[in-house]
Amino acid sequence: MRAQPLIALARDIKNKRVLAARQAAPRHEFVPAIYRSLAYTDQPLPIGYGQTISQPYIVAFMTEKLDPQPTDRALEIGAGSGYLAAVLSRLVAEVYAMEIVEPLARQAQDTLDRLGYHNVKISWANGQLGWPAEAPFDKIIISCAAPSVPQRLIDQLKEGGRLIAPIGSFNSQELLVAQKIDGRLVSENLIAVRFVPMTGDEAPDADPV
Repeated sequence: MRAQPLIALARDIKNKRVLAARQAAPRHEFVPAIYRSLAYTDQPLPIGYGQTISQPYIVAFMTEKLDPQPTDRALEIGAGSGYLAAVLSRLVAEVYAMEIVEPLARQAQDTLDRLGYHNVKISWANGQLGWPAEAPFDKIIISCAAPSVPQRLIDQLKEGGRLIAPIGSFNSQELLVAQKIDGRLVSENLIAVRFVPMTGDEAPDADPV
């Protein structure tokens, strides 16, 4: 399947680097075969194990608000199929992405390696704990919802760094963008969203798959 244009999905996204990175990521490679005919529609899609791949607009919106820079080291919590990590990899120096579902973590790393995204490392791990061996990070993007940002992730964000996350319960979530100032998050609510919940069971500490 040839990648289809996503330019119609730009909507209010202004950052040309972000739009180009999303355009370059072949979304059909990150969805199950049964859903590939829908890969370039602006909707989330199931990827198995109760998880989803986010809609292209939300991926671009979150990435733009994160303000990624070419020298950044970024952490993603909730890697899923690896699609957002693929987009982010073209915008920063290094991406560390954590996924609590082991088969998804391994599949995501295999897909990213096959497609040549060599600056992304995936770990099967509890994202609530972060990746302390690789911290601190310039940017953190959380792709699953929690009642609040886990303190360990705040601790692993550089002073002055930015974080974006969906905060709330399954039926009531707001996308929050924050900057770390004097050790605390100074945040702003952006839009209502719905993400799968963050979990933290059984997965080991962060280690590349």
